[in-house]
Parts: sequence; C-alpha cells; structure tokens
Amino acid sequence: MKINSKIILAIPKGRIAKETMSLLSSLNLDPEKDFFEDQENRKLLFKTKTKNFFLTKVRNFDVPTLVAFGGADFGIVGSDVINEFDYEEIYTPIDLKLGKCSMVLAKKKNQKFNFESTSIIKVASKYPVATQNFFENKGKQVECVKLNGSIEIAPQLGISEMIVDLVSTGRTLKENNLEIIEKINDVSSNLIVNRVSLKTKSDDINKIIKLFEKKIS
Repeated sequence: MKINSKIILAIPKGRIAKETMSLLSSLNLDPEKDFFEDQENRKLLFKTKTKNFFLTKVRNFDVPTLVAFGGADFGIVGSDVINEFDYEEIYTPIDLKLGKCSMVLAKKKNQKFNFESTSIIKVASKYPVATQNFFENKGKQVECVKLNGSIEIAPQLGISEMIVDLVSTGRTLKENNLEIIEKINDVSSNLIVNRVSLKTKSDDINKIIKLFEKKIS
C-alpha cells in the first residue's frame, strides 16, 4: 500500500494492546523496534513498515481527544470511550471487533437495594457520562463518583452503593464480592477518523479505511 501524505494512527496502551498489534501486523503496519522498548526510550512517534504511516501510543482515554483535535488522523479505541466524549470531529467507520466486553451495573452480593425507594443513587465509575445517561433513561437521579481505576473497591469502602464498569469474564467482580444487576451495553474497539483529515487527505484516508474493512469483513 502506497501512502502519499503523512498519516498518524493513535493506539491505546493496556487491555487491547496485544489484539491491536496483531491486527496491525496482519496489515503490514508493524512499528519499528523502538515501539516495543518502553524502558529503553521515550519516543512518542514511531515509523511502520509502510512509508508515511506512523503510530503513537497513548492512554486509552486520550485517543479520541488526540484524533478530534487533529493530532492523529486515525485512532483505535473502545466504543465505551468514544461514547464518553462524543466528539463531533470524529467519524467512526468500522467496528474492529477487538476487546469485546460489556459495560455493566453491579452491586455487592446479597445487598438489598430498592430503586424505587431511593431518591439519589451513588455510583462509582470511570464513565460518568454513560452512568448519567443510563440512570436518566430510568428516570432516576445519580451521583457519580469518578474513579480512574480499582472501581470494584468502592462499594466495600462505602464510597458508592454500586459501580458501572467493563466486564469480560466477570472474575474481578466475583473476587470482590460483586454481582451484575444489569448490562448497560456491549463494548468493542473501533477505528475512528478525524473528519478534517477525511477531507484533506481523502485518497490516503479512504485507502486505509478500505484496508481495515477488507481485513475485518
């Protein structure tokens, strides 16, 4: 694949990194050696096997912002994060079907809880927008305690009555004496595109989108 303009893809660290790299490798978009040597260097932009195509590796929640503000042309990020920001500057053409899991509402096992008799529900989550929307649709008021990690500990410490978090196998919930009340939605990683890049670099951007589409279909 020949790319004429400089294209940058922002990919997330963490949970789906291994699946993401496997996908990129199958598309001949493997990064240079420095990409894998986190302890050895502090580089942030990396070449790939495809000329003019670069990767940058950032925190999961930074991917949409980087793409929306034009720092990267593409990004790979979970639908949970996309929905949390809802940037108008982002176009989401492909569900890559990576990192499949569910966003759920959970509480302590054997804890009795009556939605109808509770005026304001306290919920811990790293997804305040999704949490707010979920409870608004039920006609309930919610106080969301924003945590960036270790969400499962919140009910045990009395910080919240419930949590909203991602679940894959359910093992972490079980080990922390929590149980699912309701599934909010399914989550998987998507390819996102900066809308300005889609116009100004249309030939290269569409070429790359088709490359991903062909692989996923």
